[in-house]
Amino acid sequence: MKAIAWRKLERPYTRKSKYRQKAYVRAVPTNKVIKFVMGSEKTEFTHRLLLNSKADIQIRHNSLEAARKTANKHLETKAPGAYLLKLRVYPHHVLRNNPLAAGAGADRMSTGMAHSFGKAVGIAARVRKGKAVFEARVNKDKLDVGKEALHRARKKMPCEFSLVIEEIKKKVPKVKKADSRKVSTKVKE
Repeated sequence: MKAIAWRKLERPYTRKSKYRQKAYVRAVPTNKVIKFVMGSEKTEFTHRLLLNSKADIQIRHNSLEAARKTANKHLETKAPGAYLLKLRVYPHHVLRNNPLAAGAGADRMSTGMAHSFGKAVGIAARVRKGKAVFEARVNKDKLDVGKEALHRARKKMPCEFSLVIEEIKKKVPKVKKADSRKVSTKVKE
């Protein structure tokens, strides 16, 4: 079945129970996304780029992994060690398929729509409109590299995205005021 069948955001009906007989989803497929944070985490950057979704959609885990690899490879080659890339969504929703056979001898293969919960075939991240899927942090001199990386990642995913660029304000540490209470210097005898 084509992946377009799972693109719409619908009610997430997946029953998981501690009792095997009552659980409709017996086993969750393995997640193809390997890493969620790449680059140098300790460095402070001046700009933040967000790839926001323009629609409510489910994005499959293999699509997220392809986008992550593309963006990370571009940032790694053009700005080695001078970036931070984060995948901000997690694919947790189980996608199911109930295959129906057509043609001669089909009566032996499937049960039709009786008990048609379906077999787990993959997982997807449920993304609402305006939610950031990817976040890249770079300095001002590498801003074009960050834009290109997220542009390449956008091509691997199924819907339209908008690119938001923000300047990161540096946090000024708060200075503690001197304690104005009087301290007694008398010694007890």
